[in-house]
Amino acid sequence: MLKCRTGKRVYPTQALAEDALIDAHSRHSYAGSGPIAVYQCEECGYFHFTSKGKMNERLTEQIASGKIKLHQQANEWSKKFKR
Repeated sequence: MLKCRTGKRVYPTQALAEDALIDAHSRHSYAGSGPIAVYQCEECGYFHFTSKGKMNERLTEQIASGKIKLHQQANEWSKKFKR
């Protein structure tokens, strides 16, 4: 896993960073906090998550459509079956 000198995980493209952002929201319940967007770093040129600014459009669509909630529920059931 690559990391920037800022200590943040790097994603080579905006699309990959957005996919990872949506996946992170599907796996975790961010109760009013957590990453909401991606940006291109001036230090390394790669993309990182941020909790500041306007929420990413793809993430907004996934939340509004209920897809994030469905993935969260599926992940919860998956964890239960692994026990």
